[in-house]
Amino acid sequence: MSRISGRPAISTEHVYGLTLRVARWRADVGGTPLLFLNGIGADIAAAAPLLAQMHGREVWTLDMPGVGGSPDALLPYGASTIAAVVMEIAERLGHKMLDIAGFSWGGALAQQIAIQFPGRVRRLVLMATTPVMGAPGIGWTALFDDDMLASGLKIQTATPLGIAYQTAAMAGWSSAAFLPGLKKVPTLVLTGERDGVMPACYGQMLASLIDGAVLEVVPGSHLFPFTHAAAIAARISAFLEQPAAARQAAA
Repeated sequence: MSRISGRPAISTEHVYGLTLRVARWRADVGGTPLLFLNGIGADIAAAAPLLAQMHGREVWTLDMPGVGGSPDALLPYGASTIAAVVMEIAERLGHKMLDIAGFSWGGALAQQIAIQFPGRVRRLVLMATTPVMGAPGIGWTALFDDDMLASGLKIQTATPLGIAYQTAAMAGWSSAAFLPGLKKVPTLVLTGERDGVMPACYGQMLASLIDGAVLEVVPGSHLFPFTHAAAIAARISAFLEQPAAARQAAA
């Protein structure tokens, strides 16, 4: 098995008037690639400690407009538009089928992609997220997250306009009416036991709406994918590699 290096290959994609920085770990490995969608305002560097430990597959992520290495969008965008942008990039990378892991705001986008592009998502991991976006994900709330304060992590790299457009993209968004249609997509829902931004009730709601979804409460608060990266990477990998028959029996 080849090893993931800590440094991803970086490229820039121009899609529908947006310029987005893309990072790929081990792009030469076969199998279904994993797309990671980050929380609001969080960039590739924040995701790297988690994604560098996802062995045995290609893993890729991107900076949203106005975040990290991606310049601000000229105009606001909606959830369906940014989902189409992400999948256009996937197409360019040669990815017809994806596994998707989404955190917080990125978990809402992961749901949007799975709903909007049926048949393109093989498995889904939803972390610290919600089917009803009444809160802006990490946003500036992450500055007061217990785990972040203890670890010294620096998440925010977004411009004010980047944060505003990401927030606006999900304003009033809800997947609740469409989630029952994802019953054929094996789904793992992870919630932090001390998450004050997206409490466990949101994960419970997700799991109740997706037939067969597996719900687990894990140590940590809202930023558990970053502060408990090794454990979360191992859990995601185990879920993605689990045979279908075993997942059905577990559910």
